[in-house]
Amino acid sequence: MDRLVITSLTAMRGAMARQAAIANNLANVNTTGFRAEIANASTRWVDGQTFKSRAQSAEQVVGASMAQGSIVHTGNPLDVAIDGDSLLAVQATDGSEAYTRRGDFKLTDSGLLTTGDGLPVIGEGGPITLPAADSISIAKDGGIWIVPAGGDANNPQRIDGLKIASATGSEIAKGLDGLFREKNGGVLPNDPSGAVIAGSIEGSNVNATEALVQMIEASRAWETQIKMINTAKDLDDSGASLMRMPD
Repeated sequence: MDRLVITSLTAMRGAMARQAAIANNLANVNTTGFRAEIANASTRWVDGQTFKSRAQSAEQVVGASMAQGSIVHTGNPLDVAIDGDSLLAVQATDGSEAYTRRGDFKLTDSGLLTTGDGLPVIGEGGPITLPAADSISIAKDGGIWIVPAGGDANNPQRIDGLKIASATGSEIAKGLDGLFREKNGGVLPNDPSGAVIAGSIEGSNVNATEALVQMIEASRAWETQIKMINTAKDLDDSGASLMRMPD
């Protein structure tokens, strides 16, 4: 009975972890550039002085789906969508360089270029700050061109360029803040073939229908483990009644 209960308990913990990942995906189904989290179960043997006779189920987020999300044309000159598998470099809240697919850029009052959630966008020399301009455009290669305030509209100037990074050959992991980082703490190199689609944004790659099906499966797995625990209790009660001495 003890083994059965422990096995069911660890399976229930795994189901809870899976439900949390699925719920997070569903909550971000409309978040620009969001990458769906992938949860997976693994076997963890209980080590001790005896034989390995018990195994626990451990389920955790092991990565994120890098499938392309849908591209939506917005007409906003500051919006960009990555064309390919590259990532955009941003400055995380701790000051480190991190990476995202979120391209709904905005300008602060000081001219700092940020993502929609307020993270500074990194360019060729650090966070990008733009001067006052009559117009701003972003080229396919990530170059940022402006027409200075009161300047000649036919003579735009290149101010900076987005850092479009390549994760090819590097190990990246998604953090709790939704940003990707190089696992060893380094920075990703520039992608020489990186390109963006101006005036568009990439939506979340979460499939809401599939996520709902996964949530139902996780709920049924939880219910199955509850039934197993109840069965173990019935078996224990039956065994105890057999061991009772007659009056």
